Amino acid sequence: MNRFFFVDMPGSRFVRNVLLLSVAALMPVLFLYIALTPGFAPALAAGGPALTRFLRQVVTNGLPVVFAVNYVSLFLFAVTRKPTADQRDTALLVPVDIAVRVVLFPSMHALIYVLSADWFGSFGGSRATALSVVAPTLARSAFFENISGVYLYATMISALALYGSAFQQSKLLEPFVRSMPKNTAFLLLSLFAFALSVGLITIGAQGIASLLN
Repeated sequence: MNRFFFVDMPGSRFVRNVLLLSVAALMPVLFLYIALTPGFAPALAAGGPALTRFLRQVVTNGLPVVFAVNYVSLFLFAVTRKPTADQRDTALLVPVDIAVRVVLFPSMHALIYVLSADWFGSFGGSRATALSVVAPTLARSAFFENISGVYLYATMISALALYGSAFQQSKLLEPFVRSMPKNTAFLLLSLFAFALSVGLITIGAQGIASLLN
C-alpha cells in the first residue's frame, strides 16, 4: 500500500491514486445498496431519466465526497509511514482524522447540494431547501437507508488503512496491543475508531435535524 498510494510520489500521482481508490471503494458498496433497495435495480435497468439522475448523483455528489475524505485520510496515512524523530505518537493522528471526517463529510454534502440546486435545479432550485435536507439525510445514512450511506462506508478503506498504520506504530498503545493477538488488536481498534466517526456524524446530523423541525 505504501508504494501504490502515498509514500514518495509526485502530488499528481497521489491524487490519481486516491481517485482510483475512491472509485474502487464506491463500486461494491453501491452495488450492494442497489441490490438491497426494493425496485431500484429494475428502475435503473430500464434506463431513461432515473438512470441519468442516479449516475449524475454518484458522479457529482458521491465521488467528490468520498475523494475528499479519502484524500485527507490517505495523506495522514503517508505521514504515519514516514515518521520523524520529533513526531508525536502516531495514534494521535486518529482523533485528527475523525474530527476531519465529522466536519468534512457533512460540509461536502451541504456544498454539493447547494451547487446541485444551482446547476441542475435539484431541490426545486432552492438553496435553502437543499441545505435543509442535509441533516435529515445524513442522520439516516449510517443505517444504509439512503445513498449517502454508500458514500459514508466507501470511506472506510482509507480509515482502516490510516488507523491500522497509526496503531501499529504507536508507543502509547503498546501495552494494550501486547495483551491481545496482534492483528486482532489493530483490527478492533481501527473498527472502533471508524465506528466512532460514523456515530459522531450520525448524532450530529440527528441533533441538527431535530433543531430544524
